[in-house]
Amino acid sequence: MALTIPDFDYQRITVGDGVGLNVAIGGDGTPVVLLHGFPQTHLAWRHVATALAADHRVICPDLRGYGASDKPADDRDHTVYSKRTMATDLVELLAHLGHHRFAVAGHDRGAGVAFRAGLDHPDTITHAAFLDVVPSLDIWPLLTGPTGVALFHLYFMAHPAPLPETLITAAAHTYLGHFLDQWTTDPAAIPDQFRHAYLDACSTPEAITAICADYRAGATTDIAHDAGDRTAARQLTMPTTALWTPTWPFDPEPLWRTWATDLRTTIVPGGHLLPEDNPTEITAALRELLSR
Repeated sequence: MALTIPDFDYQRITVGDGVGLNVAIGGDGTPVVLLHGFPQTHLAWRHVATALAADHRVICPDLRGYGASDKPADDRDHTVYSKRTMATDLVELLAHLGHHRFAVAGHDRGAGVAFRAGLDHPDTITHAAFLDVVPSLDIWPLLTGPTGVALFHLYFMAHPAPLPETLITAAAHTYLGHFLDQWTTDPAAIPDQFRHAYLDACSTPEAITAICADYRAGATTDIAHDAGDRTAARQLTMPTTALWTPTWPFDPEPLWRTWATDLRTTIVPGGHLLPEDNPTEITAALRELLSR
């Protein structure tokens, strides 16, 4: 039996270009969307989601290409998995559920989607939170020396097909498991059944192809979209929170302040997989954001 978030209902919702998204929905109140990252699924938010569902309508989708959501073929310009496309998925998904304004929190790849949603749909996003990332345009110039080694996967999976797909497929659980192991500080943060669920979901040929397409977009199309917004001086104007772990080799705050006019920042103890490694502090930070 597939793992689920307790007391959440599940729906399969098709967005505009025919992509079906697996979505967990729970609670009542103002809507909050929680977006997962690599190499995970919506289950990464299970602790935070159940806590917020006490007084919010919480929506946790699998991003396109991940989990039980569809995995469409990429195009030459890497637009199918661009964060702009995924942000459009998000807006269409919430409109289908009857929500035309909502808050969004994203971790890792999901944070890129949340960031793009805030810039592309400022009248739709009421609050935005970004966990342990900086925007695509800003991260690449910083990937030098040991930082580049630590984030090698950004380069590796962005290589043209089929090199990364072939190598990952040969040892998918070893490769994907490396990140689950390295990105947590609490050994109990990801119980075995969830670890197996993540590895199984991300290690099929279709998933590996889709995830690499996501990273290719992060090295091409997503940068172009960010650069266009910077040239146009577009910023996030809704209440915004950026959170990161103490292990960053540089200070992300000045970068985020160039993008957000109403920003609060917090350093959260734990590893990169913060929604599981430190759900209590993440929940508190999101509640503070939603109160603004």
